[in-house]
Amino acid sequence: MTRTPLSTSLEPYEVWFVTGSQNLYGEETLRQVADQSRGVVAELEGNVPVKVVWKPVLKDADSIRRLALEANADDSVIGLIAWMHTFSPAKMWIGGLDALQKPLLHLHTQANVELPWADIDFDFMNLNQAAHGDREFGYIQTRLGVARKTVVGHASDARVRGEIASWQRAAAGWAASRSLKLARFGDNMRYVAVTEGDKTEAELRFGVQVNTWGVNELADAVAAVSASDIDALVALYEEEYDVVPELRAGGERHESLRDGAAIELGLRSFLEEGGFGAFTTSFEDLGALKQLPGLAVQRLMAEGYGFGAEGDWKTAILVRIANVMGAGLPGGASLMEDYTYDLVPGNERILGAHMLEVSPSLSSAKARLEIHPLGIGGKDDPVRLVFTADPGPAVVVAMSDMRDRFRLVANVVENVEAPDLPKLPVGRAIWKPQPDFATSAAAWLTAGAAHHTVMTTAVGIEVFRDFAEIAKTELLVIDDDTTLRDFQREVRWNQAYYRLAQGL
Repeated sequence: MTRTPLSTSLEPYEVWFVTGSQNLYGEETLRQVADQSRGVVAELEGNVPVKVVWKPVLKDADSIRRLALEANADDSVIGLIAWMHTFSPAKMWIGGLDALQKPLLHLHTQANVELPWADIDFDFMNLNQAAHGDREFGYIQTRLGVARKTVVGHASDARVRGEIASWQRAAAGWAASRSLKLARFGDNMRYVAVTEGDKTEAELRFGVQVNTWGVNELADAVAAVSASDIDALVALYEEEYDVVPELRAGGERHESLRDGAAIELGLRSFLEEGGFGAFTTSFEDLGALKQLPGLAVQRLMAEGYGFGAEGDWKTAILVRIANVMGAGLPGGASLMEDYTYDLVPGNERILGAHMLEVSPSLSSAKARLEIHPLGIGGKDDPVRLVFTADPGPAVVVAMSDMRDRFRLVANVVENVEAPDLPKLPVGRAIWKPQPDFATSAAAWLTAGAAHHTVMTTAVGIEVFRDFAEIAKTELLVIDDDTTLRDFQREVRWNQAYYRLAQGL
């Protein structure tokens, strides 16, 4: 079977730039429209993370509809940027917008930054009509209920480029979600509510295929790994990490490191052969595996795979999406879990971790590779990477199944310096949540948000806002502007809105 390594790069993607006009103004004006729209694309080139491809000016309903269908059929196209350079009558766009299945950004801009006041004549006015041409376009988008992002300003403005970049990353996350295959090794942890969910609805809403494989199928792949491949991977571990002496060659626990390497190699081969971009495991279902995958999971997440512990496929989806959205940026994305609190008044902090599975992409420091008892799972002591996430801004996001919809809840946080933790041998993060600890925790509980999350230190909250808009999925944000009273009202309003929005 062919093995295909996972790609987390944005390079395969492109966004089409489409410009609206009409035949009313004559060929000379249309040539100027085309030249100036190419100029907008040139302003964006090299300043946004995804390639922007200029498309010929659209002047009639049929060409608009055909372009929408072409975009739908091209897997490399993750979205369209639309600009109504001159006045493009919006009824021409009804068929195309109705057919479009890719994310849309409406760029409300114009060719010039400063008006040439002394030279403005009626030819200039005929050419530069986006001020009301885009308002016509905005009307029809709203009339049709089209989900989109609207960005206002000149393409040379760093703020405008930043907003486009955030949307592009969200669109890339959506594209990755639409093609994602997720392998569950075993079921979710017994009796746990939040890891449950409607996998059929998830495929309808997000495009993710979520299916289960017996853990012994993974164990068979691990057993098939060659000794020479294990030797090579163990040597790589010793180069990349601070490996404790007992795990090094000749150490009394070296065989456990080799077992961890075999699990990584077998897991990687299984995922690559199946075309999976995300997976879950469960300590309650380990079959013939010698230890709970820890090191393997950490390294695969750092490469871009999605992962959820204890069968939590919803969090695995989020980790994969966040990895794609943050491609090429400093930082990373990881499974995370709020574990315990430091409740010193005025300096409340959250200590987040998991049994083993936190991604080293959250830290720029060299991780320490250690082995310790786990206490659950009934298997050999697992190897794992130990580190603390770098200080700096981050976002933690959870996905919950609310029966009639999926809900995303996001908290903007600040990772802080960690006290010494000599007896806690796991990857971890310590953070202060916005707007404050009490409001954050109360809002999280009010929303029914999950205890498993993705933490990303690569992208900010705006990318998740854009993703939720593209996915037509509820997003509740907890940030510096949050008050508990307003948050509670939003939860109640959303309950009504999302039920009504689904129709009968």
